[in-house]
Amino acid sequence: MTINYDGRRFRKAGGGDGTVAVYHQDGDLVWADFLGGRVRRGTVTGRCGPDGTIRLAYTMVLTTGEVIAGHTVNVPERSADGSLVLREQWERYGEHAASGVSYLEEVR
Repeated sequence: MTINYDGRRFRKAGGGDGTVAVYHQDGDLVWADFLGGRVRRGTVTGRCGPDGTIRLAYTMVLTTGEVIAGHTVNVPERSADGSLVLREQWERYGEHAASGVSYLEEVR
């Protein structure tokens, strides 16, 4: 599945906390900026493979003051309406270390 993420917007499935990530892409380089929600400032940066899978590293400062860092592997899927859903397998490092799977839905 060839995907260009440039200009696409994603949020946690079900609306999440209101945070929206706006993705950018230049060749295989992918990064995102955050708007609203619980993220005061955050960065995700990584690479997109030929199948559309994105491997990203992230750092964020949340509105609570918490600083988090980790990495994700996002695998694209199509929803019933044709929009993208990213199955995000994530791992967070440091004092709040955790791991899990989340889903990000495309905001149109």
